[in-house]
Amino acid sequence: MPGFVESFGPLSPTVHGLVVSSILLPAAFTSFFAGHLADKVGRLNAITIGAVIYAVGAAVEAGAVSITMFVPGRALAGIGEGFFLSTVVVYICEICPPERRGPVASLVQLLTTFGIPAGYFICYGSVNIESSYSWRLPFILQAVLAVALACTCRFLPSSPRWEIDRGHPSQAGPAIDRLQLDIQQFQEELESARKTAGDKRELEAQKSYQRLLWVLREDNRKQAFLGMFLMGAMQFSGIDAVLYYAPTVFRQAGLSSTQSSFLASGITGIVIFISTLPASFLSDKWGRRTSSLWGAATMAFCMLLIGSLYASGSVHPQHGAARYVVIVTIYLFTVSYSITWSVGFKLYVPEIQPPRTRAAASSLAQSANWVSNFLVALITPIFLDYSSFGAYYLFGISIVGTGL
Repeated sequence: MPGFVESFGPLSPTVHGLVVSSILLPAAFTSFFAGHLADKVGRLNAITIGAVIYAVGAAVEAGAVSITMFVPGRALAGIGEGFFLSTVVVYICEICPPERRGPVASLVQLLTTFGIPAGYFICYGSVNIESSYSWRLPFILQAVLAVALACTCRFLPSSPRWEIDRGHPSQAGPAIDRLQLDIQQFQEELESARKTAGDKRELEAQKSYQRLLWVLREDNRKQAFLGMFLMGAMQFSGIDAVLYYAPTVFRQAGLSSTQSSFLASGITGIVIFISTLPASFLSDKWGRRTSSLWGAATMAFCMLLIGSLYASGSVHPQHGAARYVVIVTIYLFTVSYSITWSVGFKLYVPEIQPPRTRAAASSLAQSANWVSNFLVALITPIFLDYSSFGAYYLFGISIVGTGL
C-alpha cells in the first residue's frame, strides 16, 4: 500500500520477506507447545489465550510508528496464532460424531477462505484513505475479531473427550447433552479413556518437553512424521506465496495499478472460497488419497506452465496473450488446491493420530506448516525480484515430489 510505504519507507525484497514472514516463526514455535497447553488447560482455554495474545499483537501493528515496532507486533500476533489455530481443529474433531466430523471440520478451512477475499477487499476499500488508516484499519479489524473469538469461547461446550481424559466424566455429560451426541458414543469415549488411562497417568508424570516427545514413541511417530510432512508440503505447493504476494504476482503479469492488483487478489480469494464449498461438504465422500493425487497433478501442471512461460520470455506486461494465461492459470491453481489439499490434508492429519497424542501431534504438524510457511514467505519476494520463473519451478517440483 502507498500509505504503508509513506509511513515506513520502501522495503527491499529481503526486508519485505522478513516483515511478511515475521508472524510465522513465532507461530511455529508456539504451536509446538499448543498441544501441551490444550491438554493442560483445555481446548477452549487454549484457544482463548491464543486469541487474546493475537489481539494484542494486531493492536501493536495497528498503532506502530516505525518498522521496529511493527515487526514485534506481528511476532506477538504469531505467538497467539500458533496457540489457537491447531487447537481449533482438534477441538472440532473431538466434539463431532465420526459421521459428521469431515464436513464440520472442513468449515474451518471454509471460513478461512472466506476471510481471504474479505481481507483483500477491505484493503481494496481502504487503500484510498488519505492517511495512515489506509493500512492501519485492517489490523484494527483483526484485533476486534480476535477479541470476539476469545469472548465466544466462553459460551461453547467443553470437549467431552478432554474432560474424560482428565478424569472428569461427570463434566463431560453436560457437554455431550449440549452437543446432542449419542449416549452410546459417550460410553465408547469412557471405555476408550479407561483403556488409555495408564498412558495418560504416565504422560502426566512427565515434564513438559518429555510430554511433547511422547508422540515420537515407536507406535506414534510414523503418524506424527507423516502429519508433519504433509502440513509442510502444503506450503511448498506455493499457495501462500500466491496469497501473500498476490498483488505483486498480478502486477508482474501486467496488472499495474494498486487497485487493480488488489481487485484481482480479491477475486482470487472469492475463487478459493467458492471452490472450497463442495470440498467442505463432500470431503467424506472423496477419498483422501485420490483427491490428493489429482490435486498434485493439476497444481504441478499449473506451476510448471507459469514458470515455463516466464522462462521462455513469453509474458509481457503490456501485450500478448501469455499474461492472461498466467492469470487464468493462477486461478486454476488456487481452485485445485482449495478442493483437494487444503481440506484433505487438514482433515487427514488429526484423523490418523492416536487419541492420546492427537493434540500434541497436531501441534507438531502445525509447527512444520508454520516453518515451511516462513521459508516460503521469506524467499518468494527475493525469487520474484531476481527471477520471474524460479519460484514457480521450485513450487512445481515440490508438488511433484509430494505426489510421488
